[in-house]
Amino acid sequence: MDLSLSEDQEMLRKMARDFLANECPKTLVREMEEDEKGYSPELWAKMAEQGWTGLPFPEKYGGVGYSFLDLAVLLEEMGRACLPGPYFSTVVLAGGAIMEAGSEEQKQKLLGEISEGKLIATLALTEPSASYKANDIQVTAAAEGGGHVINGTKLFVPDANVADVMVVVARTGGQGAEGLTLFLVDPKASGVSITQLKTIASDKLCEVTFDKVKVGQDAVLGEVGKGWPMVETVLQKAAVAKCAEMVGGAQQVLEMTVNYSKERVQFGRPIGSFQAIQHHCANMAIDVDGSRFISYQAAWMLSEGMPSTKEVAMAKSWTSDAYRRLTALGHQVHGGIGFTKDHDMQLYYRRAKAAEVTFGDGDFHRDVVASEIGLPDPA
Repeated sequence: MDLSLSEDQEMLRKMARDFLANECPKTLVREMEEDEKGYSPELWAKMAEQGWTGLPFPEKYGGVGYSFLDLAVLLEEMGRACLPGPYFSTVVLAGGAIMEAGSEEQKQKLLGEISEGKLIATLALTEPSASYKANDIQVTAAAEGGGHVINGTKLFVPDANVADVMVVVARTGGQGAEGLTLFLVDPKASGVSITQLKTIASDKLCEVTFDKVKVGQDAVLGEVGKGWPMVETVLQKAAVAKCAEMVGGAQQVLEMTVNYSKERVQFGRPIGSFQAIQHHCANMAIDVDGSRFISYQAAWMLSEGMPSTKEVAMAKSWTSDAYRRLTALGHQVHGGIGFTKDHDMQLYYRRAKAAEVTFGDGDFHRDVVASEIGLPDPA
């Protein structure tokens, strides 16, 4: 059984690691946490030149034509580097939604602009319920004058503060998964207000309020009332993409912790010689490899178009818990120094806590696994 990357994927991994080591030092990560935009336009342009912004999109839409599995390799390196900015929201979320639901004309225009690095986009899905279930979508889009009028509030919308377009999930009728529609909305349109939220990861999540926002019929992605199956597909890929990011961060935390254990001397010998520290590091290594294998299995199945609801849920439930657990152990090994703002450990811990609940936490996905293996729904 060969679980290694292909030669092309190894080249992508090495190129990405070298590029991010030079272009995304931790000084930039810290600077972008305080920056209002949250990303460097110069770095964004360089990433577009590398082909990263078009990596998973077909060549006929201006992309590179790589697979979702290839994208996971790139995202792992981004997680390792704590890359700030709207890559995930633009390429994985909005780009994925456009790829799934858009017309040929919409794909040609929007995916082409994303691939060139000219368009930043995001997906406005979750609401104050923070739920990823269809029946909790309460933002409405009422038909009016050949178009629609959108009302309501979206919460935790990533990078809405810098987006050129938002893919908004709104209810055009019905209940549950019925009657949900995807709309392309200009964040600067009349009636749209955006407020940045303070978050544990210092990423740019926003509250977006729609007050009688008018959009034309050309703003609809896909068919009216039939948007949820596309959203489910995007969410599956997003969950595994987030797992890949977490694997990259976990690998970096493991390496930092092992190196520190070798260098830090206490009681006349390196702390890595004490069994308690050894077992902490061993548990971290187990979590890294377990997360990588289960995440890449799900990424491969999605890449091959195979049914993978259970595997996606297993990957996200395990990796969410493992990354948070691993960073907590890393803090224990580093001691007080790891909690200081000047140390990198806190960067990874805060991102682990944020990623743990993004696209569903462990409990959410364990419910999915239970359903997939035939257990009855809770009473």
